[in-house]
Amino acid sequence: MDGLRVVKEARVKTPFGSPSDKITIGEIDGCLIAFLPRHGKGHRVLPAEINVRANIYALKSLGVERLIGVGACGSLKEELAPKDLVLPDQLVDKTKGRVGTFFGDGIVAHVQFDQPFCPNVSEVIVKAADAARLGLHRGGVSVCMEGPAFSTKAESLDHRRLGYAIVGMTAVPEAKLAREAEICYASLAFVTDYDCWKEGEEAVTVEKILENLKEGSSRAQNVLRRALPLLARGAGGVSPCSCASALRYAVVTDPKHMKKQTFRKLKLLIGKYFSGNR
Repeated sequence: MDGLRVVKEARVKTPFGSPSDKITIGEIDGCLIAFLPRHGKGHRVLPAEINVRANIYALKSLGVERLIGVGACGSLKEELAPKDLVLPDQLVDKTKGRVGTFFGDGIVAHVQFDQPFCPNVSEVIVKAADAARLGLHRGGVSVCMEGPAFSTKAESLDHRRLGYAIVGMTAVPEAKLAREAEICYASLAFVTDYDCWKEGEEAVTVEKILENLKEGSSRAQNVLRRALPLLARGAGGVSPCSCASALRYAVVTDPKHMKKQTFRKLKLLIGKYFSGNR
């Protein structure tokens, strides 16, 4: 991103393995940020291969409190055209076999997830898009599919019938794990194609996606450039929300029965609630 001054690159170890790549810590317009390419530099990791637990845990360990997941998507609605920006407010999980929780192995937790994307961070993104005078489609359902193949026409038409707005491959389990890590999370998507439902449009191809990718990512960066100062601590751009205390009542395992090894792995996430018991 133009204007980003790289401070350092951090290689973070986690109890869940290695993140997708080194995390770039930098400064832009006075804001300290962390950037992690979810597919790794050079785009070498499939959506289903992304170690999302390690990614989110690593960002949490660095002190990240608010996270924007930027990614390409296919449009399922006529009005969402290629190169448009979309800010979904709901999420449907159609992935298969991805690990969607930090918990298990002796500690059980059930987080509230009726609003999968943080409304306060989403509101900041809206303000930033308005300031950039970029059209942003607000709201709609993002459906996350397994991939790596694109949709069949039957799947695409079925998603349209169900009223979904966009389809992608990475919002799950990012959103779920960010909530468990008590990180505010929003998704900023840019449309690269009409999936394969639209008559008169050629089926989605990698060539078409790459063609629209450059302009879409440029628009997303424009929005982020204005959103980051508002999201920074003390900037007054974002209000406190329930994401930061999502685990307060979510962990249901009696502390006396928690598996010690699992507690050590999860101490970064739950230690503030059970520090006196371990």
